[in-house]
Parts: sequence; structure tokens; C-alpha cells
Amino acid sequence: MTLKRRRTSHKPSAVHDQQTLYGLCGSPGIVVGKVVVVHHHPEKTRRYTLQTDELPAEVERFQAAVTRAEKELLELKNQFSKGFAEALSILDSHIQMVQDAMIIEGTITLIEQDGLNAEWALSHILGDIRAKFDRIQDVYIKDRFADIEYVVSLIFGQLAGQQQDLLSATDKPVIVVSDDFSPEDTLRMQANNVLGFLTEKGGLTSHTSIVARSLGLPAVVGLDKITSKCTTGETVILDGFSGRVYLSPTRDQQKQFSEYRRQHRVFSDELAGYIHLASETLDGLRIRLSANIEVLHEMQAVQKYGAEGIGLFRSEFDYFQQAEPPDEHSLCAGYSKLLAGLAPDPVTIRTLDVGGDKFAARIRNSDLSLEYERNPALGLRSIRFSLKEPELLMTQLRAMLRASVHGRLRLLLPMISSFNELRQVKHLLQEVMAGLERANIPFDPDVEIGIMIEVPSAVVMADTLAAEVDFFSIGTNDLIQYSLAIDRGNESVAHMYEPLHPAVLRMISQTVSAGHAQGIEVAICGEMAGDVVTAPVLLGLGVDELSMRPSAIPHVKRLLRHSCSRQLAELGVLALKCADGVEVRNLLTRYLPTYYPEEFGDQCRNVNS
Repeated sequence: MTLKRRRTSHKPSAVHDQQTLYGLCGSPGIVVGKVVVVHHHPEKTRRYTLQTDELPAEVERFQAAVTRAEKELLELKNQFSKGFAEALSILDSHIQMVQDAMIIEGTITLIEQDGLNAEWALSHILGDIRAKFDRIQDVYIKDRFADIEYVVSLIFGQLAGQQQDLLSATDKPVIVVSDDFSPEDTLRMQANNVLGFLTEKGGLTSHTSIVARSLGLPAVVGLDKITSKCTTGETVILDGFSGRVYLSPTRDQQKQFSEYRRQHRVFSDELAGYIHLASETLDGLRIRLSANIEVLHEMQAVQKYGAEGIGLFRSEFDYFQQAEPPDEHSLCAGYSKLLAGLAPDPVTIRTLDVGGDKFAARIRNSDLSLEYERNPALGLRSIRFSLKEPELLMTQLRAMLRASVHGRLRLLLPMISSFNELRQVKHLLQEVMAGLERANIPFDPDVEIGIMIEVPSAVVMADTLAAEVDFFSIGTNDLIQYSLAIDRGNESVAHMYEPLHPAVLRMISQTVSAGHAQGIEVAICGEMAGDVVTAPVLLGLGVDELSMRPSAIPHVKRLLRHSCSRQLAELGVLALKCADGVEVRNLLTRYLPTYYPEEFGDQCRNVNS
């Protein structure tokens, strides 16, 4: 059977444009069903002043609410098997967050010092955190505020004596609609006859979307005013491949989409068979497929989906989750567990990537906090921040080197924009190594050192930089932003954010050529790596490694194993000759169905959507 891979596909002709809503592909899948619109009605927080003798009881009431919220999360976690690795890792992070010092200690301080009730104090702390996140531009990090908001809402619910399960009344298979759902709500959907969900808020990197993908629950997010555009009981088609929702479809259209759903289930079952196969082309070209993760708990997902190590470990999580910067011992313990758990596969740990558009304010030490910046994307961020605070960087480097004896460590430096920055970091690294030698502390002296290519200056200087490092890792998310001068978070220009822009492809090609000329590997660790539409182009440009979210690996591996290196190279050459992103996508419209007929069939309009 030839599977017509309908990632966005054609919209049914009988559906009028006014009945078609366009959002973001939160989680793939196609479902047809009746909707239940769920409205959140949060109670308005009241402020009142307490007497001195009432404060201990108020603190105790708040702490009890926190304990009950944590218990609720633990009970939810125990309902799910270890097979849902990505979802459970997010739940684990929420369990840690519910006891976060910034939230708990900050609230208690306001209760005790200002005599405020717990609800108002907690609301004030959340407002402070929100103000800091409002200055963040990085989409991935900005989405993390939703997790803090979810956890705080649990505590609010416990203070008010409310139940958090919004879906308990659902007794028939339905598609649920709301302004937003928490990852915990999403986990509960599996046990509540939910076919899929639609939300007004959310993005591709939100933890709600990640959990939905982990559970195989179709979802479309970012649908403007969806709660007012459909009503409970109305039939809709949810197409999680295209990010489209069709209101009140005809019976024929429902049958058509039901058949698409059946075909995609067959396709998903087939993907499972690729997990433990080698990641190589038909003619034997090996490409490493590795994983991007941010917490230790995600190691389960790395192993589940057959990743060949970790291509990007975002080390910021340890810093965001504590009131003070973590010490060398705690960092070393975490890195050691990571390296030992995945040995002999390589583990690439990126040094602290905060500042400017990252949430550096979560590092509560006043000496490390950053001032407000008018243009944070071009300010004191990433390696610039680390070089300004060398002791912070050297602590992390010591922890990494001490952990290097437990596996194969690859040390990655973010946003290197000049040779001088690289030279400064290498000097600090030599100091750290010398100190460990004097203290007779074992470490791997041959640890691999790499840099992220994220800014145009690094691309231009790639030939010089390649002579000084062991590998390159191209961060396409930032490279696209800086190359095209596009802020993805700015709605006025976000539509101009084009991963397949020829300028971006040429920068990737130039970086690959410079790296290979010096005999070093070049990896891609941005969103493009895990997209089966863009991955063939990247492979055609000669990259050696693609690093992506764990669950995307089987899909990309299947595509790779149905590829021929010569054909990929030809695609790369043709893509580099295109004048704009539209032309590249038109090229893919012709190429993908020809070489991957079982995946894309004779429909490949998704690359133009």
C-alpha cells in the first residue's frame, strides 16, 4: 500500500475558508469528533492584611497547600508507566518546581514581613517572575514561564480548595477546547476519553505540546479565539499535521479524514521498527542522529527512541531551578550521571547560555543579575555573559571535566562570535585543567571542544575557528534570527522567519565546508534537524550529525534509510541555487514525493504552508 503522507495536505474542497481555522501543529494526528469547550474561571485574588499573631498560621496554611499540590503531582505521575519518558520528565520538573525557593521562600517572606495573605503574596511573586520573563526573546525559554504558571495555579487551587481536573465530566470521546491546558491536564486526557485538543495559547516548544506528542495525542495550538469560534457539541476535524481545524465538516469529509487517520496509524507503527536500526543511507553513508534535552529525566526518552548520544544538553535548567547558582559538586554529580548513563555514546553539554534573552534573573545572586537591556538579543548573553563572570564559567568547566571520566564528554560553547572569545575561553579551560592536575583530580585531558555557529560573524570566520576546535554545532534557530534580522516573537515579522531561506542554507554550507576542510564534524542542533521536510536539505549540504527532540528521531531515521547520498547532494546543490525560500519549497514539492513516495505520496503541499 502506498501511504499518502498528509502533513498538511489539501483542504477539502467543500469546506469554506471561513470554516477552516489555522493554528500551529502542537502534536501530529488526525481526529474527527465533537468538541467540549472548557472555560477557565479563575477567582479574583483578594488582598487582606493579617495581624502579627495570625502570620504563623497563614504560613502553615500556605505550606500545607504546597505539600498537597506536590502530592497531587506525585499521584498523577504514579498513574503512568515509564514508557512516557518525555511526559514524565516534564512532570518531574514540575514536582521539583513546586518546591522552588523563589516561589516558596518569596511568598513566605511577603506573608511574614508585609502581613499579607498567602493568595496575594503568591500572586505578587508570580507577577515578579512574569515581568522578568516578559523581557525574554528566546521562544524556547520564554515558553518555560507557562510551567511556573501551571505549578502556581496548583497551589492557588489548593489554597481555595478547588479540584484541578477540568476534564472529569467528560464521559464520551471528545475533542476538548480551551484557552490553554497544562501538561498535567494533557496527561489526564489519556484517561478521560479525549481524542485531541485545541488551544488559543501554546507553541511548538511548550511543554503541553511536548507532552501531547509524547502521548500521541493530536493537538493544534495557537488558534486565535477558538473558544468563541466553536461550541460544545459541534463536530470538527482536527488535523495536527497541518495545524488546521475544519468546523462542521460534511459526512464525506469526515470519512476522508478518518481514512487519513487510519493510514497514519499504520505509518506510526512502521516507524517503531526503525528505532534500533543504523542511521545510514541506502549506500552506507552514516549520519549520527542524537537528542536535544534539558534535564536528566529525559535520558529515558533518549534511550527509548534510539538516539546515538546527546547532541545538545541545555545546562541552564540547573540554574533556573535554584535560588543560588549550583555548586561544582552538584553540577558534577548530574553531569556524571548523564555521561555514565549514555556511555559510550557522546554527550554534548553546552555551557551556561543565559543573559539578555535568557532568564538570568533566576540566578538570585545579586552580583550575577543582569540589568535591563533595550535589545537583549544583541546584548550581554551566552558566552559574553560567561566571560564577564569567569568564576561562574570556571565552576561549570571544573564540574564538566571531573565528570568526563565517566563517559565521552563534548564541551560546547554557545554563540561564539569572534576568535578572541574562543581564545579567552580556552585560556580559562587551561587554567581549570592545570588546577585539577595540581589537586590530583582525574579528568579526560582530550575532551572535545566545540562551538555553536549562531551568528553571521562566526560563519564568515568559520575557517579560522575550525582550526581551533574539535567540532561545530550549528544552532539554526538563532542563525536564522540573526541572519534574516527576524524576531520570531514579534508578530509583525514572524511570518518572515524562513528556515529554508537561501541565505541561511548558504551559511550552513559555508560552515560545513570550512569544518570539513579542517577535518572536524559539523552538527545541526536547531529545529530544522528534526523536521523531515528540511532534514533532506541539511543532509544534502553535508552535515555529519542531526540533533533533535528524542521522539523525532525514528521519523528522521526512516527518511535517512530511504535516501541515497548522491541524490541528497544533488538536492543540496539545487537548493543553494534558489533565489528565495518559496523557490526552495517548490523544489521540495517536486523532490520529496519523487524520492519518498511512501511518505509524501503525490501530495507535498505542506512545504509551502
